[in-house]
Amino acid sequence: MVKNRRIWGWFFFDWASQPYHTVLLTFIFGPYFVSVAQGAFESGGANPDVAKSNAQGMWSFGLTLTGLLIGLSAPFLGALADTARRRMPWIAAFSLMFVMGATGLWWAMPDGSNLWWALISFGFGFIGAEFALIFTNAQLPGLGSRQDIGRISGSGFAFGYLGGLIALILVLVLLVEQPNGKTIAGLTPLFGLDAEGREGTRFAGPFTAIWFAVFMIPYFLWVRESAGTRERASFGAARDSLVRAVRGLAKRPSLTAFLGGSMLYRDALNALYGFGGTYATLVLGWSTTRVGIFGIVSVIAAAGLSYVGGLLDRKFGPKPVIVASILGLVGVCGLIL
Repeated sequence: MVKNRRIWGWFFFDWASQPYHTVLLTFIFGPYFVSVAQGAFESGGANPDVAKSNAQGMWSFGLTLTGLLIGLSAPFLGALADTARRRMPWIAAFSLMFVMGATGLWWAMPDGSNLWWALISFGFGFIGAEFALIFTNAQLPGLGSRQDIGRISGSGFAFGYLGGLIALILVLVLLVEQPNGKTIAGLTPLFGLDAEGREGTRFAGPFTAIWFAVFMIPYFLWVRESAGTRERASFGAARDSLVRAVRGLAKRPSLTAFLGGSMLYRDALNALYGFGGTYATLVLGWSTTRVGIFGIVSVIAAAGLSYVGGLLDRKFGPKPVIVASILGLVGVCGLIL
């Protein structure tokens, strides 16, 4: 019973954090940001094509810088999580970054007067989300036997996508305004939010912060560190562990190949997540609402396939599942082109 509760608590991190990716990165805030940036550049005298390019470039710059900070810090933080084993204080600190960054998006004004604030705030919260993920992933081996890890991980992803789906639906139905000032359900944005000031769309940030804070409660209540993991973090031990791991790659060609391949396909996935919604906005001319509806369909598919992937991992092992998934992604992207 305690073990199952601990697993469910771990699932709730994905449920709580997924809206940062679903609602903010891909389907609501990202498209909103580039549409506002495009309008700001056009107001500054740029023609529409140049304005679109500048808007996409600004978003790309923010994601690139954020990605570099995460990528350069992640190996050391991973080593720190493995050596100190006291992860909860770090998860709490990075969770605070998540909440602060998401809340700050409320001030992403529709006139484009503070685009850099919006970009910095988004990046700050996104870094918090990814750093917290490093430490929660480090808890995964302690949740079950080796053969069950894939199933637990896949189920966690599926549960997270379900949370992201529900959050996205709530944002679209209750908050995000259409040109007529109503949501897709024909409702006035919740709390009397001003449609003309795009307050419903901007409130997606604070909504994501509140969602995270509420649903992290089961995580912190049910996922407890054992009595033997109370030692303080040792930065020196983490550094030494990382150095040993890097030096050991020469003797482990299979692991080296996995890390290289993982880097490439994860970069491709990040590009899809980061630019899918903005591409639909700037190139296809989709509204934020339409992008959000597309997001609902996408997240439903992701949730179902994540669960199935976890089951297939237990039966066939991780490599065939990863290869099949990559081939599927390549095929779909080829059809789009």
